[in-house]
Amino acid sequence: MTTPRPFADRTILMSGGSRGIGLAIALRASRDGANVAFIAKTAAPDPRLPGTVHTAAAAIEEVGGQALPIVGDIRDDDIIAEAVAQTVDRFGGIDIVINNASAIALTGIGELPVKRYDLIHDINARGTFALTSAALPHLLKSPAPRVLTLSPPLNLDRRWLAEHAPYTVSKYAMTLLTLGVAEQYREQGIAASCLWPRTLVATAAVRNVVAGDEGMRSSRRPEIMSDAAALILSLPADEANGQCFVDEDVLRAAGVTDFSGYLNDGATEENLEIDLFL
Repeated sequence: MTTPRPFADRTILMSGGSRGIGLAIALRASRDGANVAFIAKTAAPDPRLPGTVHTAAAAIEEVGGQALPIVGDIRDDDIIAEAVAQTVDRFGGIDIVINNASAIALTGIGELPVKRYDLIHDINARGTFALTSAALPHLLKSPAPRVLTLSPPLNLDRRWLAEHAPYTVSKYAMTLLTLGVAEQYREQGIAASCLWPRTLVATAAVRNVVAGDEGMRSSRRPEIMSDAAALILSLPADEANGQCFVDEDVLRAAGVTDFSGYLNDGATEENLEIDLFL
């Protein structure tokens, strides 16, 4: 009996993807039949960051997927245009855009340098806008076009402004832009959604910026996000469009009750740390 492959012949273009949540999503989608093109900066090994564009592509191909790794910066419009062109040339179109690349800086106004402010907004907000915009002509030709952005539900609790307003604004901008696509292109059939984790997820950002090794022991593995992403991208368009999903809620709605398999090393259900913005 042939195992169903829900993303067979569908093509994803993703920002980031060489490690962490992006790579987990790419691997899950590849196992389910997707072609995966991704733009990432890390071409050579970095002692602070696991994986490169090339190791990610090899991992995708090892699970039977087709990978198109593109070395570049999501802030570079020429790179984005070339990535779209290469993806269409290689795979014949684009069905799904995943806005995964993100920069983080958890410092407030008066503390964060302007240069760093520009960086997080150029990657987070502008990167989401630029990649989605460049892919739109091809999404509109797809029989089942999707946009999925890794950004949080809008929560105007002033705590998030007091603690790190610049980063908060950049992540909420990603969400607002995605909801903008959902409404602007609703009649053309593009389903645009956001996805955010309930708890910390074991990534380089958590280790290096958010919470160190202790945070890694209070985290779930990236696979919880990739499984949730696969479910969202499989929903009927009218159920997914304009929604801000949380990974655990998506999985519970699909009948998952045991989350122990997602625990990172050293983590327990009792010591999991809730992520930002929730």
